[in-house]
Amino acid sequence: MITKPIPGIENAQTLAEAIVDTIHEPLLVLDGGLRVLAASRAFYETFKVDSDHTMGCRLYDLGDGQWNIPALRVLLETIIPTRVAMDGFEVEHDFPGVGRRTMLLNARKVLYETSPNSTILLAFTDVTARRVIEREKEQLLERTEELLRQQQTLLQEMQHRVVNSLQIIASILMLKARSVTSEESRGHLQDAHQRVLSVAEVQSHLHATSGVDQIAVGPYLTKLCASLSASMVGEGRPIAIVVEADTGVIGSEKAVSLGLIVTELVINSIKYAFPIVRTDARVTVSYASEGDTWTLTVADNGVGLSPTAAPPTVGGLGTAIVEALVRQLGATVVVRSQPHMTVTITHASAVTPAAAA
Repeated sequence: MITKPIPGIENAQTLAEAIVDTIHEPLLVLDGGLRVLAASRAFYETFKVDSDHTMGCRLYDLGDGQWNIPALRVLLETIIPTRVAMDGFEVEHDFPGVGRRTMLLNARKVLYETSPNSTILLAFTDVTARRVIEREKEQLLERTEELLRQQQTLLQEMQHRVVNSLQIIASILMLKARSVTSEESRGHLQDAHQRVLSVAEVQSHLHATSGVDQIAVGPYLTKLCASLSASMVGEGRPIAIVVEADTGVIGSEKAVSLGLIVTELVINSIKYAFPIVRTDARVTVSYASEGDTWTLTVADNGVGLSPTAAPPTVGGLGTAIVEALVRQLGATVVVRSQPHMTVTITHASAVTPAAAA
């Protein structure tokens, strides 16, 4: 800071003493030997001392040695001589008559042009209350994080149990399907088994991704179709189920619906598209997305539907499930049966490019 002489004021000592006494924070002026030359009124009030036991005393002897603090010695005897100034040096100490306090110390070494002597300005800022609040915030944050960890553990445990329960139900359905004599009943039980597995697959994927709400569609559909292939495709009837998906993500609730749709359509292709064994039998599940717009396609290279064949029975459970899920997703479905069966489900963004323009 650059200053200039004040007209009419030649006694700098009087001005300095007035400035020190006016400062609201504790302040000491020390000579080179660390003896007190001046102290602010706030210093006396804060540390419960008087001028008779302060002025001319060495800093370390004040208040029966309450300032003989190792950290303060480091500041005044090591740091200040080399750096001239130091800000925010924190000291925590039990002061007699005051209690435990946390102080931030700012020190300045003052050099004079006309004298080899120097003085040290030592200012104190009581940050005890601030540190208490900070520690309380840290403790609150730690407790919050611990509660979140506990909540996450409980969520993962719940998801794990849901997956186990669904897998048990799927196993019971498959066992029942093997024991019934009616082919129709067996088919219905096998279909129900696959539907339960599709729900279990998304729950399993949620568990693996630590409960993240947004699910990567590609890995999810790949796992789902691998499960369908393992349970429905045998060595004597080889059918490849291939997934082609981009990096799109979808909410877990919508992923369940998407998985059920894929399950129904893939089961339908496996059951009806290949009446005779073919080595090149293939079902392709494709997913492409751009923003909120996405397209799901399930296609096979099977026999398709003959143009002269009667239309499929309306009201089948699988068809009803797919139609209900498509409506739930706010999407539309297009079925093309020639030359092969292709089902395309499209969800368009709420804002079209023309509307945005």
